[in-house]
Amino acid sequence: METKGRIHTLETFGLVDGPGVRTVIFLKGCRLRCKYCHNPDTWSGEGELWTAPQLFERVKRYKPYWRNNGGITVSGGEPLLQSAFVTELFTLAKKESIHTALDTAGEPFSLDSSFLESFDRLMAVTDLVLLDLKLMDEKGHRELTGSGNRNILEMARYLSDKGKKMWIRHVLVPGITDDENDLISMRDFISSLKTVERVEVLPYHTLGLMKWRELEIDYPLEGVPVPTEEQIRKAKELLCII
Repeated sequence: METKGRIHTLETFGLVDGPGVRTVIFLKGCRLRCKYCHNPDTWSGEGELWTAPQLFERVKRYKPYWRNNGGITVSGGEPLLQSAFVTELFTLAKKESIHTALDTAGEPFSLDSSFLESFDRLMAVTDLVLLDLKLMDEKGHRELTGSGNRNILEMARYLSDKGKKMWIRHVLVPGITDDENDLISMRDFISSLKTVERVEVLPYHTLGLMKWRELEIDYPLEGVPVPTEEQIRKAKELLCII
């Protein structure tokens, strides 16, 4: 029986989700409920079904634009909820020497052996993991997302121990994810990892607000401003990336 994935949308010329020009595949389904989520329409697991070969044939037509340093990024939703499908897709990509990146918040990760068996198969065909670290504080993370973060931090350590390349991404929300002490804790944690190639601060924006309204969901960060250039600079400084 063919594995099928639930697809939300494709972005054919992504420039911010991994190295080079990339085709970004957004999957459906996520158990987190981040208050600043700009894609709440991906929360539901319902979506258009594709087989991995069908999707690969669709995206590889953009291969000439990727050149030598681009490739395919799978994002979400949460792609780890469709691990078998992504593994099959990435396996097809690696057969044609295409760079693969996984954009994840890490929420499904578990050190349980049954999960790790599937996860390791996926990592074997994944060149780069883009890991979203939201907060270090457990209570704050739960208030922001509806879930704790211990297993997410475990995932980062696991990837580091396994030698898997990572980019760390942090969404900066004024008054919520910009606490100085939390950013220092995040910096210290990142410094303990051996395979982090890049750390990115992603400024909070309200471009997804219309989706919340269309879905008739109350937006919990109504009135929260986007970060100023000074706030962005300070966060980068605390995270030691400037």
